[in-house]
Amino acid sequence: MVRVILPQHLPTLANVEREISLDIKSPVTLRSILDAIESRFPTLQGSIREHGTLKRRQLLRFFACQEDVSNLDPEEPLPNAVATGVEPFFIIGAIAGG
Repeated sequence: MVRVILPQHLPTLANVEREISLDIKSPVTLRSILDAIESRFPTLQGSIREHGTLKRRQLLRFFACQEDVSNLDPEEPLPNAVATGVEPFFIIGAIAGG
């Protein structure tokens, strides 16, 4: 099971807890995680990725094992610790300020 921590606004939209668990077959990739989230929680379609291009929304970042993986190839396998649920996969709302 892959553990995913959602940013505060997404659990409200989907009416779920901040941490969700997803059963994803190997290899676990950015694309497979996001596909599983959107499949299980249709209300989140378009909230994490744009509808047509499936590109990451600009104000969201993805982290695996304390590393920013936002710009990785969506088909690149994520670390084994994320794939096995030892470490969660984080979707973080970007913070702007100055």
